[in-house]
Amino acid sequence: MKVKMQTLEGKASGDIELPEAIFGLEARADILHRVVTWQLANRRGVARPARERSDVARTGKKFGRQKGSGGARHGDRGAPIFVGGGKAHGPRKRTFEQSLNKKVRALGLKTALSVKAAEGKLVVLKDLELKDAKTKAVLASLGKLGIEKALFIDGDKPEAFGKAIRNLPHLDVLPSAGANVYDILNHDTLVLTEAAVAKLEARFNG
Repeated sequence: MKVKMQTLEGKASGDIELPEAIFGLEARADILHRVVTWQLANRRGVARPARERSDVARTGKKFGRQKGSGGARHGDRGAPIFVGGGKAHGPRKRTFEQSLNKKVRALGLKTALSVKAAEGKLVVLKDLELKDAKTKAVLASLGKLGIEKALFIDGDKPEAFGKAIRNLPHLDVLPSAGANVYDILNHDTLVLTEAAVAKLEARFNG
């Protein structure tokens, strides 16, 4: 699959060959759904448990006489009725982590890349190097490319470009190692650099 490559200033920079095995697969909603569900489930934190009677550090010694105090006959200070005691029937620890086969994860990423390519929402740039790492300069360059809401993926995360777009909504940048299905599908346009294409190809072939 041959795609025209551009510079960040909107000028043509030759063609690049995208491997069909990564960017030319058919769309599979079932695979994308499985991978996105796995990602979002693993982002959830652990539900914290309440400390129960056996978890609190309180004395178990009977602190008063059985009779004659005029009060109830109490024993363990860890009982739920006391301040600082264990909670009765409190929430238990819950983890939401899921497992997913590596082959399915790889197929999901390839499918997400292929979907963007098939929809015409894949842009390939020579690099993300900036002469002037200013937000205003980046906005002018992206205006020439017609990009408003996009995810940029480079070989390594570009520091200057990342700083220039960090205050702009709907624009994010990731290194190729952080490419994932959820973020790709969550942005209108996917922008890859030449280095990112090479690293993604090596990632799947290696």
